[in-house]
Amino acid sequence: MRTVPVITAEEAARLVPPGATLMAGGFGMTGNPVHLLHALAERGTGGLTYIGNNVGEAGLGGGRLLRNGQIRKAIGSYFTSNPEAVAAAQSGAIEVQLLPQGSLAEAIRAGGAGLGGFYTPTAAGTLLAESAETREINGIPHVFVPALRADVAFIRAWRADTAGNLVYRMTEQNFNRAMAMAADLVIAEVEEIVPVGMLDPNEIHTPCLFVDYLVQAPLTLDDLGSSASVTTSARRADDARMLMARRAFAELKRGDVVNLGIGIPTLVADLIGPEDGIILHTENGMLGVGPAPKEGGALDYPVNAGKIPVTALPGSSYFDSADSFAMIRGGHIDVAIMGGLQVDAHGNLANWAVPGRPLLGVGGAMDLAAGARRLIVTMFHTDRDGTPKVVPTCTLPLTAVGAVDLLITDLAVFAFENGAMVLREVMPGVTPDEVRARTPAPFQDGTSRPA
Repeated sequence: MRTVPVITAEEAARLVPPGATLMAGGFGMTGNPVHLLHALAERGTGGLTYIGNNVGEAGLGGGRLLRNGQIRKAIGSYFTSNPEAVAAAQSGAIEVQLLPQGSLAEAIRAGGAGLGGFYTPTAAGTLLAESAETREINGIPHVFVPALRADVAFIRAWRADTAGNLVYRMTEQNFNRAMAMAADLVIAEVEEIVPVGMLDPNEIHTPCLFVDYLVQAPLTLDDLGSSASVTTSARRADDARMLMARRAFAELKRGDVVNLGIGIPTLVADLIGPEDGIILHTENGMLGVGPAPKEGGALDYPVNAGKIPVTALPGSSYFDSADSFAMIRGGHIDVAIMGGLQVDAHGNLANWAVPGRPLLGVGGAMDLAAGARRLIVTMFHTDRDGTPKVVPTCTLPLTAVGAVDLLITDLAVFAFENGAMVLREVMPGVTPDEVRARTPAPFQDGTSRPA
């Protein structure tokens, strides 16, 4: 068995040439090769094309490269969590290419598998598909996504043996496994290196032939950013939000596999008990998500798609982002519950682009809206200034076309049936007339009360 060279982070940084295309694993700062990225920032290598779900947090991981002006172009899914990335994109300091999270993961996997790309229904009919080749497959529009490869990949694993076999920890697989296959030179930053033969072959996630160098670099709390402690997360749980969360929870049944978006949908997790038999899925690579721990962070627990530490229920499993989105696109997620900025009378959803802000963060919303068997949207009926959010036709960039099955607002519950929007319920203390007065979208009254 071969022996993979063990080098320092500084030596690894010297292997990245100016102008290189660099893949960097991680979801937020979980599974992020932070030591390799910081060494590259210290070296100052510039003109980089950076491929990753995000560029790290401000001044952390790829965020340090960004702060130094070393990134020329960023290809990823969610940059809005780093305000410095938003500012750099607005000023033209970097070029940004945005991909839905599942398309990004699959493009990397395709690159590593020697494929030229793939067709997906995700993003069909949206701004992100305007310049892409689209064709109809089995009566459904599909968008072509080219494969992605890199000159160098920086990845993060938990354990390695001296041959270069890798084992990842909990949700730290995310983009790391696919990136290990999709670059000409792969450098793995690991917590621990053990002699060959010490790793059970059944537990190895990345075989040694993909890995060129190892760097041993233990993580600290400072390396984890906002995921370092569960106490750094805060959720708004006022009466109106909890009312919508409870109504959404009422739609779930035993055995459902459910994905919860950020915002109001996350409150549904607090309502689910072991006796309900509901399995929570998070797109960064976990099935069987439990409640947030009372204390601790990403050194102790997995994190969910909101980058919040969570517990793992008995029977939970971990996997990488590419497999996670294969579950979504393959129709294995029974229900997705997500927030919205607008829903229109045709069941179209807009929830990723905020007026007046750059289009820098789509995450997994497009994949989930297109792939889940049932889509439930929870949102306030109007903006704070009274502007309707339930509209005749969406004016904001679309997330998905005709995908919404049920809309739950603080005023009412609407179903989308046979091409029509139907009022099914009004919330306590609300009348159908009040709903009609605040809803410019045409709808049918399907309640048992007189309209």
